[in-house]
Amino acid sequence: MIKTEVIKLDTCGNCDIINITPYIENFIQNNGIREGLINISVKGSTGAVTSIEYEPNLIKDFKESMEILAPSDKKYQHAKTWNDDNGYSHVRASVVGFSESVPVTGGELILGTWQQVVVIDFDTAPRKREVALNGIYQQ
Repeated sequence: MIKTEVIKLDTCGNCDIINITPYIENFIQNNGIREGLINISVKGSTGAVTSIEYEPNLIKDFKESMEILAPSDKKYQHAKTWNDDNGYSHVRASVVGFSESVPVTGGELILGTWQQVVVIDFDTAPRKREVALNGIYQQ
């Protein structure tokens, strides 16, 4: 079986990182998923999904690393296409990726003790983001 749910999030942009693990756990519980796979994907080319130890200092480290990888003050060719200033947002999102899949066993996500699933908004302004949860499982 496949079950899909869309989460709507208001994000702040500028590398806003939101822990969505509780949403995913509710999705699993509400649909009675015991064994399977959950695919998480964010809509939009400046958003990303990954896992991280969701704690304040690592969040700071992550944001600093993104600034090194794709600096926000660099001139990007993307601006020539759309006359906007978010080329670095697209680069960061492409590197991190727009989706993740996490196995479920015994009704629980297979994640490490401190591992959380997060959505990251790399764009330059607040957005209304949609995140699709797709549960693939046997009933």
